[in-house]
Amino acid sequence: MKLKEWSAFTLLGLIWGSSFLWIKIAVQPNPADAADQPFGSFMLVGFRLLFGLIGLLIVMRWQGLAFPRQRNILLAYCFMGVFNTALPFVLITWGETSIPSSWASILNATVPLFTIVIAHFWLHDEKITAPRIAGLVVGFIGIIILMSRDLANDLSFRTLPGQLAVLLASVSYATALTFARKYLRGQSPVVQSTMVLLIADIVIGIATPIASRINPSVEPLILPSSWLRWFAVVWLGVLGSCTAYLLFFYLNNVWGPTRASLVTYVFPVIGLALGIIFLNEVADWRLIVGALLIVGGIVVVNVKARAKPELAASAAD
Repeated sequence: MKLKEWSAFTLLGLIWGSSFLWIKIAVQPNPADAADQPFGSFMLVGFRLLFGLIGLLIVMRWQGLAFPRQRNILLAYCFMGVFNTALPFVLITWGETSIPSSWASILNATVPLFTIVIAHFWLHDEKITAPRIAGLVVGFIGIIILMSRDLANDLSFRTLPGQLAVLLASVSYATALTFARKYLRGQSPVVQSTMVLLIADIVIGIATPIASRINPSVEPLILPSSWLRWFAVVWLGVLGSCTAYLLFFYLNNVWGPTRASLVTYVFPVIGLALGIIFLNEVADWRLIVGALLIVGGIVVVNVKARAKPELAASAAD
């Protein structure tokens, strides 16, 4: 593997691993200043996708690339736009309104575990094996331990919906990436990134006013005045969406999806560290043990697959 590829892998891990911190900054209320309104989940995702899409359109124009016109390819991108980006982005963002960013980074690292299950039923060459079953068991024990914090600390299960939302986002990612392996092989990384963000932003643009009408207190159509919240959204768009998608699809092409999915291993490490350092999030034994078991489960699931770079895998937010 070349230095260029490992540099792309490292940069991708840092960008996506730190995205959970910036999401939390954008959506977290400020008790000391009632006028400092946070972004609603749909509004944040809409602007994030818009900034990312602008960057990708510039890259497409610079490289002289054209949009695909085949009906089946366009329909495949519609599926990817919803399940690989729009839906999981909203679920993770909404989840972080009630759970720490470090929890979100750990729960989002379960994407490869769900991918193994979904691919078993969808792809003929991705059957569940004994090591994968062991990895699934270890990983889901980690999820249970992590989510047990809610039961131990708050019998009202206040954070449970947020945790379930991030887990559902992981299922959505796993479904989309298994789908992509089956139907979108050979597409340019720039075209893939642009089409997915374009479809996703259209979907969010339609859904945002609807969500605001249904629950205006949670999804207000109000633009925050805080420069830090806007910086977070620009960062999430330009780096977390535009740059990260280009890096991931590049790695997916040169390494194969299995090796590219190894980037999810660094999410809990970076998410935990940044949440503790910058947001004063607390790490108790359940958080540490749960994170270690989830990462351990992913390692066990992939230990055999690394020798087969054509196997299916996944990546996160």
